Amino acid sequence: MTAELVRGQNHPLDRTRLEIRIAAGGPVISGVTLADERGALTGVEAVAHPGAPRRTGIEVPRQAAAEHRIAVDLDALAADVHRVSVLLALPVGIGGPADFGAAAAPFVAVTGLDGTGIASYTLTDLGAESAVVAVELYRRQGAWKVRAVGQGYAGGLAAMLQDQGLPQAAELAAEIQEAVRDGLARSIPAPDPAPTPPAAAAPAITSPEAAAPASTPPANSTPTPINYHHPNRRPTTPPPPQNTPTPAEAPHTQAPHTQAPHTQAPHTQAPHTQAPPTPVAGDAPGRTADERLYNQVWGIFEDLSRTVAAYRSAMDFAQSRLAKELDAVNADPRNRVGPAADAARAAAHDKHARLAAQAREVLDRDLAQLTAEAGVVEPALPPALADWSSPVWHGYRVPGDYPIAVRLGDLRLPECPDLRVPMLVRLPMNRGLWIDSGAPAMFRGEGAPDGFADSFGPDAFGSDAFGPDGFGNGPDGGEPLDAAEVRRRALDTAVTLAARLLAAHPAGELTLRVIDPAGAAAPALAPLLETGALREAPAAGAQGVAAVLGELTRRVDLVQMAVRNQAAESLPPGLDTAEQLLIVHDFPHGFDDRAVNQLRYLADEGPSVGVHLLMVADRSEAREYGPVLDPLWRSLLRITPVPDAHLADPWVGHAWTYEPSRVPEGSQVLRQVLTDLAEARRAHGHSRTSES
Repeated sequence: MTAELVRGQNHPLDRTRLEIRIAAGGPVISGVTLADERGALTGVEAVAHPGAPRRTGIEVPRQAAAEHRIAVDLDALAADVHRVSVLLALPVGIGGPADFGAAAAPFVAVTGLDGTGIASYTLTDLGAESAVVAVELYRRQGAWKVRAVGQGYAGGLAAMLQDQGLPQAAELAAEIQEAVRDGLARSIPAPDPAPTPPAAAAPAITSPEAAAPASTPPANSTPTPINYHHPNRRPTTPPPPQNTPTPAEAPHTQAPHTQAPHTQAPHTQAPHTQAPPTPVAGDAPGRTADERLYNQVWGIFEDLSRTVAAYRSAMDFAQSRLAKELDAVNADPRNRVGPAADAARAAAHDKHARLAAQAREVLDRDLAQLTAEAGVVEPALPPALADWSSPVWHGYRVPGDYPIAVRLGDLRLPECPDLRVPMLVRLPMNRGLWIDSGAPAMFRGEGAPDGFADSFGPDAFGSDAFGPDGFGNGPDGGEPLDAAEVRRRALDTAVTLAARLLAAHPAGELTLRVIDPAGAAAPALAPLLETGALREAPAAGAQGVAAVLGELTRRVDLVQMAVRNQAAESLPPGLDTAEQLLIVHDFPHGFDDRAVNQLRYLADEGPSVGVHLLMVADRSEAREYGPVLDPLWRSLLRITPVPDAHLADPWVGHAWTYEPSRVPEGSQVLRQVLTDLAEARRAHGHSRTSES
């Protein structure tokens, strides 16, 4: 059975030689881009379009038409091709609609060469867009899948190609439109349709890829129309394509949420019977083992995000259809009561239950596969990416090279609370961290800083999205924590993160500094002080704050000047050139206006020259500064000491619950790691200086 996809949903492909069939209410341009694992194009040769319809493994139509067939041979693609995106665009200058909102919703079907349906997708809810990425075929763990994308672009072909990283986007877009116009000029008009008997009118312009003329075919011809008909669906708009013999064979093009109550849900396919590939740790692109594991974690993250999005979309559709069917029963006062009305309501609820069960079945299938993959990836992660409970920490050795990333905690969604995705941040960090020690009501109803933007992983994240759970809730919805306990956990989280960052760097390549104006952090800092990981006592009082901030500000200035002038040898003797991690506790106590400005300067300019902030602060205690500190909060990645749904992914925008990574109760692994680090640093000769 053909899987009817909704936006964001994926489906496995059981073959590599495919045909992608497109049906629209009017002429459209079709094309294909061949991208690497990052989604980037190598150049114009990675685009198949009417002006260059053949690429290795791909062939697209040469003209604009209402129907297209694209041939795909996945086995013939180059090894560095990981994403095959199918593009649709409206031709310019031929008198057609200017955007997809004025045209019928395009329909895309992925089939075998024999016409066997694999997956289909109707591109609904398009408006001002004149170009759209319809679907993509992508490689995952050595197997191929198809994903419904539906990403539209009001800027047309040029904007779409530019978004895929093609420098010559505008030139290629113009070339494609010119090729389409040239093809139309060479086309032969079809004869006028006969007035009787009634027949479907042929399009004014035909193409080799278009369907047969409207005139009656010869007796010995064997037309093979595409049948997209679902047995329980009556077609609505648009009218059938010109070459479709009967209305029953018209492709479905209406949005699910606008169909009549009798239509079938888009998320009702039976689970695929092909066994998923056995997951293997490190089965992702990358030059090193760590990079492959990092990319695999991000692949799990993206797949989970889109899988849950498809499930939520299917459930929303089921609920909206139930509401429409119940409204239809209650609309006529004469039929509102009685056995027939009761039977109609019961039937509506039965349909809703079936749709919900089918959606959950598909979700459970995908979750089982992702859980199995996460189960083999987690034990293979190196210390920098591993949870503190991983056995890999017991065999920890100080690294000789910088790792690709570090783990800040875990992320999860309410549909699958047991499946936790490691939250990995690339190194070197391009922004500081802020551990929010505020009271539970601190941020409710307030604008949040950009918690993930521009820093978390390969894709930019959107703004923080606060979920329904209160910030001060206990773990997993337990008893709420008081303000003192939240502060204690915030400081413990800072110490744990500092230890992980120290453990991820080679010996002597990261120096730890602490500002603690009131001296309240001494108990939590004990592991750092006693093992020698923190070589200097925390700076206390206003004078200590001013001294540390002044020293680090001077270091940033000197290193920036040396970098700009390519004069590293001119740095003052004895300057610590190792990266710096500054823990700031209890901000803004002990900070005057000058210290606040210096802290803002370090947050903005420090990461580029190796000075990083790790702040433990309650934003409400800095209200007296007003909007002056808003840029500071926005420049830092906000995390919380207790589980909190405040982070959004870059693909769908789900609110993910973040949970910090904690050392198991009673474990001595953190102290042992810090002791090993201190011994390695002493053997290395402490920190680097400009003389070394």
